[in-house]
Amino acid sequence: MRFLLAAIQNEEKAQLGAAVDRLTVEGKDEAARKAWLAQHRPGDLDDAAVEGVLTKQAKMRRDSIDAFRKGGRNDLVEKEEKELGFINAYLPEQLDESKIREIARRVIAETGAKGPQDTKLVMPKVIAATKGRADGKVVSGVVGALLKEGAA
Repeated sequence: MRFLLAAIQNEEKAQLGAAVDRLTVEGKDEAARKAWLAQHRPGDLDDAAVEGVLTKQAKMRRDSIDAFRKGGRNDLVEKEEKELGFINAYLPEQLDESKIREIARRVIAETGAKGPQDTKLVMPKVIAATKGRADGKVVSGVVGALLKEGAA
């Protein structure tokens, strides 16, 4: 739990720092910056931002698991899997490949995509439809496969 709270606090500090930097560049003096910050509170994360932090942490754990498996570090794989399980308990349920395929087919039909050359047209819409509920690598693989099928 501590690693998640630390990640959320780091994101809050980063957003607050970015806001202060932007206000400084805009030429606001100290009093104007304090007034703006008190009113807008850019360091307070909403639910979507916290979900984004959790999603990023989950992706980091998945990448670490892959790297540790390749390196033969089963002790670290186990540790990362436990942390990933803990993170996943706070994230929305992940879509399985069949649901992703269904969404991708719908988007391909809506956009009229014909083959792999239309990936840039399809991917942003599929990513938006699956945001936070599917791994980008899986989405990319499904979209690529469907577009290749359509070109064949």
